[in-house]
Amino acid sequence: MAEWKQWLTAAGLITSLVIPPALADDWGSDDSWGSDDSGWADSWDDDEQTSRLPFELRGFYEAAIGVHLRSNPVVEEALGGKEYNLGENRVQLTLDGDWRSARYRLSGDLVADGVEQAFRGELREALVSFPLGERIDVRAGRQVLTWGTGDLLFINDLFPKDWESFLIGRDEDYLKGTSDALRTTLYTDQVTVDLVWSPLFNPDNYPDGGRLSYYSPMAGGPGVGGQTAASVSDQATEPDDFPKDGELALRLSTRHQGVEYELYGFRGFYPDPQDQRALMAGTGKATHPRLNVYGASVRSPLGPGIANAEVGFYDSVDNRSGDRAGLPHSEWRLLLGYDWEAITNLNVGLQYYLEWTQDHEALSERMDAAGMAEMAGEEYRHLLTTRLTYTQLRGDLMWSLFAFVSPSDDDFYLRPSVRYRVSDALTLSAGGNVFGGKEESSFFGQFEKDSNAWVRARYRF
Repeated sequence: MAEWKQWLTAAGLITSLVIPPALADDWGSDDSWGSDDSGWADSWDDDEQTSRLPFELRGFYEAAIGVHLRSNPVVEEALGGKEYNLGENRVQLTLDGDWRSARYRLSGDLVADGVEQAFRGELREALVSFPLGERIDVRAGRQVLTWGTGDLLFINDLFPKDWESFLIGRDEDYLKGTSDALRTTLYTDQVTVDLVWSPLFNPDNYPDGGRLSYYSPMAGGPGVGGQTAASVSDQATEPDDFPKDGELALRLSTRHQGVEYELYGFRGFYPDPQDQRALMAGTGKATHPRLNVYGASVRSPLGPGIANAEVGFYDSVDNRSGDRAGLPHSEWRLLLGYDWEAITNLNVGLQYYLEWTQDHEALSERMDAAGMAEMAGEEYRHLLTTRLTYTQLRGDLMWSLFAFVSPSDDDFYLRPSVRYRVSDALTLSAGGNVFGGKEESSFFGQFEKDSNAWVRARYRF
């Protein structure tokens, strides 16, 4: 364990040199400009007018450590004997500015990674926004996109997700991946229309082996399943035919008497490589099948809280008949949620989520014949979630628990955490990712040995 401690100490000394104390800013400077669909105007405040620079510069330094709670031999072997899958120093710099009618943002991270024993740069955002007339806004470049009504559950939000960051203990903000896209928003008197075009396919950063193990039906050879940390991406290929393999996402939204209504459409690919035919036959790599999604959502005040509902149909374009082995089946997905303040300072969020696999009987027969019956899963996958958030000390201390429980899969995933804001600049956080399940082949059960605890310290400037 001394190895990663020495690495973090050395990296901390290096990164501390690039944080001038004079740049220390207040807590409120870290907004979500560009990270959702709330617009751009809220990101600009009066302080910008008195700035000595033609742009605003801010950022943070963060140190994070995450260790395994259980012995995980396949991951420890992949990591060269390390008993941790998170150990890094991170500096993020964000530059916001405007020029005439255009606004721009550049945001990137420099990471000293103790797991990979390397430094790397990550470009989070590089975008420009400008109006076209009075009713159209355009945002182009690398950006973080999101829509839908779910809390850590996504139906019509097919924008990239970084599941590895989410499962090993990085900040929840890093769950949302980046898209290289052109977003156009049209405002009419009745409806707002959002159209997002990604000229190149943007995959999820799914559990890819190395830092996380997962269940594979062929870990011990054909028909012999088990845990593995083998790289998935090394055995897969991504769509890269420009512009044929670009993706389109559409949203129509409106509000009437305080109720929000939205319709969605998506044309692209499954975000992880689900076409396993060539890989299983030993003739090639896994690929990302075509996917269309059609959905709707509604959100409304109800009683003491806010209720939401969302539905989506996942059209597996290459397997609409449901009779092609090795390809995903079409699905209906449903989400119901409710959020309210149960007592002072205690907020409760509840969700019910359903995945209904079409032509499941044929899928089960094929998987059983191949000796992989467990991979067919359940026809109806039910999932219940709750988020409990309790704040103290005028909001400086926050306790949180997010729990996923699946009655159909007999598995669970718990995300306890505590955050203390020491000052406007310094925040300390600790928590964990705890998985469990009756079967190691279930969605959360496969990560049981990946359970971890983490600690983070962030200094904003």
